[in-house]
Amino acid sequence: MGQQMEPLEKFPITRKWPPGNPTAIQLYSATTPNGVKIFIALEELDLPYEAHFVSFERNEQFSPEFRSLNPNAKIPAIIDPDGPGGKPLPLFESGAILIYLAEKAGRLLPADPARRHETIQWLMFQMGGVGPMFGQMGWFVHLAGQKIEDPRPRARYVKETARLLRVIDRRLEGQEWIMDNEYSIADIAIAPWIRVLRDIYKAADMAGWSDLNSVPQYLERFLSRPAVQIGLGIPERT
Repeated sequence: MGQQMEPLEKFPITRKWPPGNPTAIQLYSATTPNGVKIFIALEELDLPYEAHFVSFERNEQFSPEFRSLNPNAKIPAIIDPDGPGGKPLPLFESGAILIYLAEKAGRLLPADPARRHETIQWLMFQMGGVGPMFGQMGWFVHLAGQKIEDPRPRARYVKETARLLRVIDRRLEGQEWIMDNEYSIADIAIAPWIRVLRDIYKAADMAGWSDLNSVPQYLERFLSRPAVQIGLGIPERT
């Protein structure tokens, strides 16, 4: 650190969620798959942080204070009071936050340039495919989309979710983690979505779960990690 941090009061979000420890990373999130990624990463990396729960029931993600940090009104978002150059760094988008935290801590992202880019490739696979497709399937089979009578949207997302699961399954054949036997931010990005598909949406069976050879054991390995258990157990803040 070596120098005095700049105060966080200049960020409007701190008026709604005042920092208790202004020297720690301020995390604004909820218990969605994208939200828990950052809880888990911070626990895995042993970085000091303070969690602030953003209530969807109260539409707090649309509040002016939250939008001042993320104009897209999506969780998660962070402020690192000790960012590059010792200045506070606000950041949104879970993939961008994962890369930043891994680089800050020097862990969970391979140092070798080729493996680093390969890891980011699988992170982008989650951001662009797994998250949107699993989320849409969940909406149609578990949430409000169940009321839609036209079967075609639901069938589209079920089929695409099943295809993506098979891609992950093939990748994991003969290895523990997405990057061979090296646990990384790619796993922290992908596994929470597999968990929500199976345990929250209760939709794994219709996406071909019984035909998968590696994904079920992969998910159990992920869920058995102490940092994952802590990250998934962070209580909601009201």
